[in-house]
Amino acid sequence: MALALAIILILALVGCGGNKRKIVEVTLSTEDAEAILAAAGISLPSAEETLVAGTTIKWFCWYDDFHNYSQAEVVNTGYWTFKEKYGCEIDWIETTWATRNDDLANLILGGTPPDFFPSGSDCNDTFPTYAIKGMFQAVDDYIDYNDPLWSGVKDFVDKYFSLGGKHYIICTENSFESVVPYNRRVMEEWGFDDPAELYYNDEWTWDVFYEMCLDFSDPDYDRYALDGWAYSGAFMDSCGTQIVTFDTETGKYVSNLDDPRLERASNVLYDLSKNECIYPVWNHNWNTRNGTDSEGAGMKEGLCLFYIRGPWAFTGPVEEISNVWGDVLANELMFVPLPRDPNGDGKYYMQVKAAGYCIVSGAENPEGVALFASCERFKILDPTVVSIDRRQLEEKYLWTQEMLAMYDTCKALAQDGATATVYYGNGMGDNLWQTTETLKCSSRQSANNAQSWAQTKSSNSETLEYYIEELNLNVEEFIANGSPIG
Repeated sequence: MALALAIILILALVGCGGNKRKIVEVTLSTEDAEAILAAAGISLPSAEETLVAGTTIKWFCWYDDFHNYSQAEVVNTGYWTFKEKYGCEIDWIETTWATRNDDLANLILGGTPPDFFPSGSDCNDTFPTYAIKGMFQAVDDYIDYNDPLWSGVKDFVDKYFSLGGKHYIICTENSFESVVPYNRRVMEEWGFDDPAELYYNDEWTWDVFYEMCLDFSDPDYDRYALDGWAYSGAFMDSCGTQIVTFDTETGKYVSNLDDPRLERASNVLYDLSKNECIYPVWNHNWNTRNGTDSEGAGMKEGLCLFYIRGPWAFTGPVEEISNVWGDVLANELMFVPLPRDPNGDGKYYMQVKAAGYCIVSGAENPEGVALFASCERFKILDPTVVSIDRRQLEEKYLWTQEMLAMYDTCKALAQDGATATVYYGNGMGDNLWQTTETLKCSSRQSANNAQSWAQTKSSNSETLEYYIEELNLNVEEFIANGSPIG
């Protein structure tokens, strides 16, 4: 990659038994990394080889990960390489999460499309609907998934993000969405076994999870085992299948409503709701504890036992994380994968999101997007950068070796085709997405109105089948005609 990166300043929290801030100087040398990756046939083109050196690509998104760096962070080396090695730049065209799809459609229709867009937000929510509507184009003219650079994600994209033999996202990495954070002090106070130890002993099951939630919860004392918006979908995903999946043999999306795994997962959530183990958002204007943006609220105080979220939720300033999740310096914060079905196949499943980008239809500089994404992918594989990213977790966010090891465990589950599950969200279309959300999230209703799986399935099965058929017809028409549907 020839970064020629000399010194990066990281504001890190380090020290023996203290909370003292100091500047840590990190020297990046990529010579060894280049040699290692080159031996595997992985390389980036020279600046002289590419035709897009010195160009700009337009990033359309509700956030910007590429600019305005402070000394508190290591620079994004994918962007850094794109800028310093190739003289390229990224312009941010801002939108909002709520209006992102409509805003993008208007720019395309107006003849001023941006160049690229994230492949997913909370889930894989750009595919297939927005591909078949013509908002995103196939990436195969610009990305060669047979190149060794992409070997770790090729099969994943082949299976989940392809139509008619063409790929519709540039996947830089398989990332995982949901883990189960917990406060070790609270666990100890309640006499519960440590979930991490249970996991490593292969004893972290739904039954154990349920009994902990039941023992802990007491509305009279404002104690609820579960809070937030991720627990229901994440728990359903842990059964090992999705309500709607893509059948690679038939090339169609299919319903799994009759799969007993889904019923078992839903019944656990139903029982948790009926036994008042879930924070009653319906009594608080549909806000989680302390408001909708209070991730992890109640964890430190022992009022919430499990606030299911992605590990990004505890990569903020250590003082802030400690004030919410539990004292990081006292080793209170820990996390595990979702528990497994005790009546299942013995596997722990992980919902996976394809981190990466979509190339917008009509993009002026799709080759530039491909070059940038290649820089990102190279960064992910570069052992030097990997070590720096890990050092940030350890020194800046004060993650323990146990947390780092568990992160590796979760990542391995996400990258294993046998344990990864993919949820397309509103990438399946708003109507089908809303139907699957209704099926997944019946426990979010009042405990008096929670529905069993049989009730939920009965009232939504015809709707689900209708929208699955509609999606399959649209996909079939798109592949046959090679043009967007209306």
